[in-house]
Amino acid sequence: MKDMWRTDRRGLIKVGGALFAGLALGPKLAWSADGDTLRLRALADFQVLDPKGIIGELDDIIPRCTQITLIRLGDIRDGNETSNWGAEKIEWTDPKTIAFTLRDGLKWNNGFGPVTAEDVKFSFERIKGTDSAWAYQFEKLDHVEVVDARSGIIHLTQPFKPFWVIALPYYGGHIVCKAAVEKAGGSYTTTIPAQCGPYLLDKWEQNQKVTLVANPDWTGPKPAFSRIEYYIVADDQAALLAYEADAFDYTRVAVNAVKQLKASMPKGATLIEAQSTRYIWLTINMNSPKLKDLKVRQAIQYAYDGDAVLQGAFDGLVKRSAGVVQPGTKFARAKNNIAVRDVDKAKALLAEAGVSGLSLNLVTLTDSTSQAIAQIIQASMADAGITIEIQPTEDAAYWALGDKTKGDAYKTLELVLMDFAGGIDPTENLVWFRPDQIGVYNWSFFDSKEFEDLYQQGLVEQEDAKRKTIFNRMEDLMEDSGGFIFICFEPLLVIHDDTFKPVILADGHPDPTQFTKA
Repeated sequence: MKDMWRTDRRGLIKVGGALFAGLALGPKLAWSADGDTLRLRALADFQVLDPKGIIGELDDIIPRCTQITLIRLGDIRDGNETSNWGAEKIEWTDPKTIAFTLRDGLKWNNGFGPVTAEDVKFSFERIKGTDSAWAYQFEKLDHVEVVDARSGIIHLTQPFKPFWVIALPYYGGHIVCKAAVEKAGGSYTTTIPAQCGPYLLDKWEQNQKVTLVANPDWTGPKPAFSRIEYYIVADDQAALLAYEADAFDYTRVAVNAVKQLKASMPKGATLIEAQSTRYIWLTINMNSPKLKDLKVRQAIQYAYDGDAVLQGAFDGLVKRSAGVVQPGTKFARAKNNIAVRDVDKAKALLAEAGVSGLSLNLVTLTDSTSQAIAQIIQASMADAGITIEIQPTEDAAYWALGDKTKGDAYKTLELVLMDFAGGIDPTENLVWFRPDQIGVYNWSFFDSKEFEDLYQQGLVEQEDAKRKTIFNRMEDLMEDSGGFIFICFEPLLVIHDDTFKPVILADGHPDPTQFTKA
């Protein structure tokens, strides 16, 4: 979902001269000295390391290094293959049951002893049925049966094949130590009470750098690097300059940098271009007083210039999406219901609604891509007589806007440019628009019983053709509500040193535990 693979990016000047100078102009770090330190760029600092409350990029990556999951995903470019990880053995024994045996020798630090099946039970059942963003991953979990210290059986309430890729390999699937978490009061934020993965969290320099070191008690496959350093640089342009100055070895890059890089690649660098699962859309809040009339919302949909956005913000590298299910997959919708721009139709709808001089606020993140999209939307809406005021908002404040626990402001949002890191199964992308997500991540106030019923059907349906029909109908309902404009799936663009091979997961985040040296 929402990991903010590209969150809190500011302009180059706003990054801060001292930080950038330290990164880009400082001496070459440990990688050049002995090849045993891997230096990567993160877009924002971590906030919550407890799997129950993971929010952003590093929130997911750090537990991937310091905890274990029963299985793990492979590279997105290789088809997201799964393999055993914390589990020595794991298999479906029937459509509602998964048996597992933990890898022998897994051990918690801080004196908490071996990793046990009881820890697995605690980790999964503590998220199920809660207000955690990842509770949906365990919606079909009945319970985890502990067989012995290392073995257990996962019981589901209904046959649900996607559980394998939705729940087990990431986010809520990270195993925590029952004894340590209970001792910490039942949850934690920035201090992990017990770690058991290939790495340990060693040092945190807030908003600057996170350091991980090899776990001496780790008995699994040895990682390629004994030390990982994550440098926090919010802006893509600043990060690319820092990479070219040899400040780190891996970074995501912006779309507008690709042509320049291809024309003159830095020595010893490799550019990755792939389709990502990150989807971008425009939220139209139908609860806003100005947007309660469907005709007004449809006017915005007809005035939207998709071609201009794709060319201006993405350099034509991607096509328009027809929903939140990834294009090119067997479940993708063929086209949008409003697929062609029609400014005259937009004007006519506004006239029918008795609306003139419509002025709306558009909230966006501060990164260059979001700002480019917003400016193009602003221009296209002006053609239909709609005035757009753009409100660039920093990451922390942005994600609080639609949060009902932060007050009532979420009820009157107007337009919001949004993007989420998608998953492998379509239900992972559709889950955020269910009625119970209003005031959480459903900022359109899209409230459809049919959508919820279809979502539940899609979870348990076994035939792909029937699942496609279900998911496409759900996307029809979203678009027909006037609450959404589907923009595109963002390209995955990364530059890295050619001395190693990275593994990038379905959410767009790298998995340093699987990196290999060339």
